[in-house]
Amino acid sequence: MSQQHFHVYILYCSDGSYYVGHTDQIEVRESQHNSGELGGWTKARRPVQLIWSEPFGDREDAFAAERQIKGWSRAKKEALIAGDWDLLSQLSRNRQT
Repeated sequence: MSQQHFHVYILYCSDGSYYVGHTDQIEVRESQHNSGELGGWTKARRPVQLIWSEPFGDREDAFAAERQIKGWSRAKKEALIAGDWDLLSQLSRNRQT
């Protein structure tokens, strides 16, 4: 039996904003955001582009990571997207950014 993976993802929206979500079907979810099928934040900010994702073993862990990242500053999200672990660590310590 294969293990199902859940992904936390970040979309770059046409207005320059970021959208953070989670799903078990990353390609389908990106298509749903771009078609406007999901409504909400991304519908008025299409097209969107998947710029970061990370797999998790279960939905609960993915949802917890999504909630955490949603609370981050733009600078922290951009450090995560860039894979700049030093900057991400520094921003986490500063907590003002």
